[in-house]
Amino acid sequence: MYIRVDSAVAELLDRFGGLPPPADAHAIWDDIWVRDAHHSTAIEGNTLVRHQVEELLHEGRAVGSKLLAEYMEVKGYADAARWVYGQALEPGHEPPRQILTLTEVRHAHHLAMSPVWDIEPHPHANVAEAPGSFREHDIAPFPGGMSPPSHPLVPARMRDWLDDVQAVTTDDGRHLMERLARIHAAFERVHPFLDGNGRTGRLLLNLVLCRLGYPPVVVARRDRDRYLKALRQADAGSPGILSEMIARGVLDNLYRFVVPAVAEPASLVPLAALASDEVSTVALRTAAIRGRLKAVHSEDGQWRSNRLWVDEYLASRHQRLAS
Repeated sequence: MYIRVDSAVAELLDRFGGLPPPADAHAIWDDIWVRDAHHSTAIEGNTLVRHQVEELLHEGRAVGSKLLAEYMEVKGYADAARWVYGQALEPGHEPPRQILTLTEVRHAHHLAMSPVWDIEPHPHANVAEAPGSFREHDIAPFPGGMSPPSHPLVPARMRDWLDDVQAVTTDDGRHLMERLARIHAAFERVHPFLDGNGRTGRLLLNLVLCRLGYPPVVVARRDRDRYLKALRQADAGSPGILSEMIARGVLDNLYRFVVPAVAEPASLVPLAALASDEVSTVALRTAAIRGRLKAVHSEDGQWRSNRLWVDEYLASRHQRLAS
């Protein structure tokens, strides 16, 4: 999985110049944005379905009969995600010297939580625990053993955490995806805010990814239990499953949105970047193996084809079915 991530990102840089910035590729980022806002809030219990999220974010309309707080949860997260995506590394630029600041941590939380907090604040919050401010309450240990520190220790723990974030690009023998998994789990362990730590943690993970030139990750609602288990295992010193989830998330958005939009019709790309509602990745791979789809088996073990060849294959398939 790590080899595939490294190969895909290297190809993005070498052949397409890097991750296209949101200002130049609005449609690409918009699709990721909607998925991210839907799934990240759904993981926390939000019940809006996909089309309700789309109507809210694209049209500003609250469709359905959900509680107002649920619409505001999605709006807040989407506002914060827009800001995060705006930090994406532009092609040809180096990552910033400071990957993440404490002010930005607070800002992400403030953006994500303010809309819902304004109408339904946390019932135990005091005035000093509003969005963007650290908690002044202790939090009981979570099922599985993750135990947040006592609230007086939060500022110091966050400074230590930011030091670890700053060192994420330092080669310590572990893959970047594993280092990201460790800092993501560490943030959730600190749990610096009274509420919204899960959403903020995923936003900050994506902020770091975007600043390093990677696409953001969307953890799907269906993977909630696996994701929470992976966080617990990473907290216990085994980040393998969580780092694999992050790596798969990077590849998913790279192949689903970025590569198809920036590649020319004749450019060879992984089959996952050519899949659609009409034909799945598995079907394309089967066609390539059987010789029905023009494709190249690359040194990294992946089959690659292009949009022209896929269109040609689909046309011939329609002819076979019609005859």
